[in-house]
Amino acid sequence: MAKTCLVVKQRRGQFKFKVRRYNRCQRCGRARGFLKRFALCRICLRELANRGLLPGVTKASW
Repeated sequence: MAKTCLVVKQRRGQFKFKVRRYNRCQRCGRARGFLKRFALCRICLRELANRGLLPGVTKASW
């Protein structure tokens, strides 16, 4: 889990400068490994995709 104070700070959205904004996972709050298309981190994306909860996402095999 992400640090609670940083998640709250990010959701408030009041930054002194625009460049200080950054993305966080909607599910767990993780800042690194963020995928913009799904608004999730890589870990949450993999968990949801394996359960079949993300429409259009399939496991690759070649």
